[in-house]
Amino acid sequence: MLRSVRWYVREFTDESAYDRYVAHMRHEHPDAALPSRREFERMRSDRREADPRQGFRCC
Repeated sequence: MLRSVRWYVREFTDESAYDRYVAHMRHEHPDAALPSRREFERMRSDRREADPRQGFRCC
């Protein structure tokens, strides 16, 4: 039960995005260098702020 709740919370908050990204990169591009979690989150944040369709961010 606890495992299911943890999975749901991670998916709902998108905390698992880095894990999915790493799995994708290892499968599709095994020789590519992987960014650290911090670098990945920075890339996501930059991409979100650059695209107005991703929502408005005031701060």
